[in-house]
Amino acid sequence: MKLGIIFANTTFWADESASILAKTCEELDFDSVWTVEHVVLPEDFKSPYPYTPSGKMPGGDKAVIPDPIIWLAYLASVTTKLKLATGIVILPQRNPLMFAKEIATLDMLSKGRVILGVGIGWLKEEFEALDIDFKTRAARTEESIGALRSLWTQDPASFHGDIISFDNMRSNPKPFQRDGVPIVIGGHSQSAAKRAGRLGNGFFPAIQDPDALAELVITMKQSAIDCNRNPDDIEITFPASFDKAVLERFAELGVSRLVVPPLGKNKEELADFLGNCKNDILKITG
Repeated sequence: MKLGIIFANTTFWADESASILAKTCEELDFDSVWTVEHVVLPEDFKSPYPYTPSGKMPGGDKAVIPDPIIWLAYLASVTTKLKLATGIVILPQRNPLMFAKEIATLDMLSKGRVILGVGIGWLKEEFEALDIDFKTRAARTEESIGALRSLWTQDPASFHGDIISFDNMRSNPKPFQRDGVPIVIGGHSQSAAKRAGRLGNGFFPAIQDPDALAELVITMKQSAIDCNRNPDDIEITFPASFDKAVLERFAELGVSRLVVPPLGKNKEELADFLGNCKNDILKITG
């Protein structure tokens, strides 16, 4: 079972201390770090946060959230094997031509260590501040995925959608990963699961309920089959559990990576926490 860190670019690790986080993860053979993203957080926003029962986002509207791509580029410079993942970026808020260049550059400089986790977003007020249509975010996300892959693998590249369209554009450098950077679909809705089956190299439903996960995985796999894709090729990432029965069920569902938050205020506390997590999970999974 692979192990990663979620919420990596938050709390005590949002600044230059990120190098300590990255090096500690690499020393302990953790597979990856996963960042979160918000461009802006409107004060006292009303949109419900979808990942907590209260509907409130941890940290509130004053949370410190560095730009995930610049933060990961910093980590790339102090590590050699740690995978650099977004979990997730809000893809419909980004220009796909500009973003293709950013991600390809990061992947080239890190020698193929980037995983691009994407989601459609939930914070309506943020979209309004950025002057981006909230209602079309799902369609924009799916077209952006197609546009990114075209720009990464074609030279020149063309793409034609209802929202995004271009002809004969050269975008270089290409990613170090010649088939393009793997794209992981985030979200815990049935629509997200179907999107992962159709378009994803991976699926990341950031919820805690194994029963809900089972339903989503079934949907994702059926969606892949309907599109003549092999569902076993879609890597599943999920928040960690330390319950043997739950971990066994995760394995049956095809979960291959578990993620934990980077708890600890310094290197020693972080190393103790991550080391204990690793030992506990490996003790159960073998």
